[in-house]
Amino acid sequence: MKLSIEKDQILEALQKVQSIVGQRTTLPILSNVLLEADNGKLTLTTTDMEVSVRTSLEADISQSGATTLPARRFFSICRELPNHQIDINVSNDVAEISSGASNFKLEGLSKDDFPPMPTFEESFSYKLKQGTLRDILQKTSYAASTDESRAILNGSLMSFHDNKLTVVCTDGRRLALVEHEVDVDEAADLDIVVPTKTVGELIKTLDAEGEASIKTSATQVAFEFGNIFIISKLIDGTYPNYRQVIPSQCEERIPIDRETLLSAVRRVSLMLDDQTASVKIKITENRIELLTSSPEVGEARESIPVKYAGKEITIAFNPAFLMAPLKHLDSDEVFLELSDELSPGVIKSNVPFLYVIMPIRIT
Repeated sequence: MKLSIEKDQILEALQKVQSIVGQRTTLPILSNVLLEADNGKLTLTTTDMEVSVRTSLEADISQSGATTLPARRFFSICRELPNHQIDINVSNDVAEISSGASNFKLEGLSKDDFPPMPTFEESFSYKLKQGTLRDILQKTSYAASTDESRAILNGSLMSFHDNKLTVVCTDGRRLALVEHEVDVDEAADLDIVVPTKTVGELIKTLDAEGEASIKTSATQVAFEFGNIFIISKLIDGTYPNYRQVIPSQCEERIPIDRETLLSAVRRVSLMLDDQTASVKIKITENRIELLTSSPEVGEARESIPVKYAGKEITIAFNPAFLMAPLKHLDSDEVFLELSDELSPGVIKSNVPFLYVIMPIRIT
């Protein structure tokens, strides 16, 4: 295999595929990127056996061929090379990488040992703007569980029903939901749970422009956009009925400037050093007061002016859980809906977004 390629192009391609590569893996080949050169194109593929990512780019290929190289080391070498053009010459799975006065020889492994890209038998297909899909995933994915004992919650539920895509994540203590209109054939109504790792890859690689195609099968999902193709296993099982934890009605609704609330919670959280600590929120006429205290550190208090004339409510939340949706929304104003100190709080926005957060009992 012999080719020449632009430094910026190979770096961009490697950045798209290398993040799923395991640094500590029992199979050394899974630390490598598969390089396939043919017909004026260089195709790069990585996999961890759960998720596979493939991208391709134009290259000046003088000799076709394929090999695998250690992905992270190959990226580091390319990044540090002095010239814009990189020459790669592979013989017996040893790559000679040259640019200007720099020359490296990098040991690879045979392409025959690299796991084949999973075969994909498409059942249904959906189309969405790349920027829209990325935005939906960013607004919800942080609420997914990391507790491996409840595997079904370790991903994003993507529900295609009634010409609507509903994406939901929950860890049992909070829930984030976004709805978006999308063309769905009645026969294509479907619920799938996409692993968090795959969702993270999508957030990193989806572009602001262009269209994304989502293709599903019984056990897999594929995302195709630009020159990227991602195949992932689905999480098996039935997602719990999340609708039953969403309050049908809250007694009080308080409009709040999003950035003001986020900054205030961040500041009062400086006095907490425990992940399970809480921020107490006291709501009175036209005012929200935030209070945190820690016996060994001290306490913090801050007030926010709001337009409110309802009943007084004192409630406590996990500050990290409270800040999470505020960081990922871009609207100027959010709405905090509450009933009492023991009922879930709900954060809404001017877009089809909803966030349910369970309170922490005040002692």
